[in-house]
Amino acid sequence: MEAILFSIGTFVSTLLGGLFGIRYKDRLHYIISFTAGVLIAVAFFDILPEIFGMVAELGSDITLAMVALVLGFFVIHILEKMAVIHSSHEEEYADHHHPTVGYIGALGLAFHSFLDGLGIGLAFQVNTHIGFLVAFAVIAHDFSDGLNTVSIMLLNKNSTRKSIFFLVLDAVVPLLGVGAAYLFHIPTQWLVVYLGFFAGFLLYIGASDLLPEAHSKHSSYKMIGLTILGALFIFVVTRFT
Repeated sequence: MEAILFSIGTFVSTLLGGLFGIRYKDRLHYIISFTAGVLIAVAFFDILPEIFGMVAELGSDITLAMVALVLGFFVIHILEKMAVIHSSHEEEYADHHHPTVGYIGALGLAFHSFLDGLGIGLAFQVNTHIGFLVAFAVIAHDFSDGLNTVSIMLLNKNSTRKSIFFLVLDAVVPLLGVGAAYLFHIPTQWLVVYLGFFAGFLLYIGASDLLPEAHSKHSSYKMIGLTILGALFIFVVTRFT
């Protein structure tokens, strides 16, 4: 029961983050700058330490997780280029954005949110204290998840209506993840591979998509400061949760 209640908290947190992004979409370059710092920091301060901890617990080799990280980086790169390549002659590469790229990014974030919910459910199966800590950490960064989903959709020329659809999807899937935790168990070694792949995904979206776009037309010290602020926000969340 506790896991379900906390998953509702993730739903609300995600929605609030996404609605904030839609409300201030006229200042999207500022939001994107912050989001880029968040995504890069999640990879380094949240996911990679989790991978190292799991590998140490298993006594296994880190190589497979790092291979998955590189694959995650290049798979999203290849999918993105395949999605936009057909329009290159029409627009002379003046704009590299395409709605399909937004779908890919938003679905990737939604799948990660599903695993967040799964993590909450599994943590509460261990004990209430661990479940509370995991749930608090997920709720704390789900505001950014909602913001990230909307930013990626709007950046790639998707409508506000479609952005809201993927935002709701991202908000709902943690509840499904909590329910799934009572149906099956994912072996830790496979979670390590997934986390490595997702870290590569986030690094590509943050460093190769969002950062260049944020500074392409509005580069300033304020933008740089917002990127650093996004990274510091995740650092604080991961240190105190």
